[in-house]
Amino acid sequence: QVQLVESGGGLAQPGGSLRLSCAASGFTFSDYGMSWARQAPGKGLEWVSAIDVYGSVTYYAESVKGRFTISRDNAKNTLYLQMSSLKPEDTALYYCRKDKRRFEVPMSPGVTDYWGQGTQVTVSS
Repeated sequence: QVQLVESGGGLAQPGGSLRLSCAASGFTFSDYGMSWARQAPGKGLEWVSAIDVYGSVTYYAESVKGRFTISRDNAKNTLYLQMSSLKPEDTALYYCRKDKRRFEVPMSPGVTDYWGQGTQVTVSS
């Protein structure tokens, strides 16, 4: 059974940092590209970042480029999102999402088939 469990969210001040983690189980983690997406209150789901199976190719939404870094540790079956220079508009529920295809990079939520319960990030002074 596929499980994705996000953690690491919380309250941060503008300009601050947080590191999100996503513990994966129930599938061969190293065979699947992974992504992060977020949903702010009253808004739709926004794709944030994606990473290939090796962790060597990464993509970012323009809104987070240069501030967020996605990474993965295949030995630990864990996906990460390092968030820096946080802005109030980064406030959202953040989800890690698994690509439904093997060895591809999930560039949109539409190609993902599993996600976790999300972790809340609130950026406020």
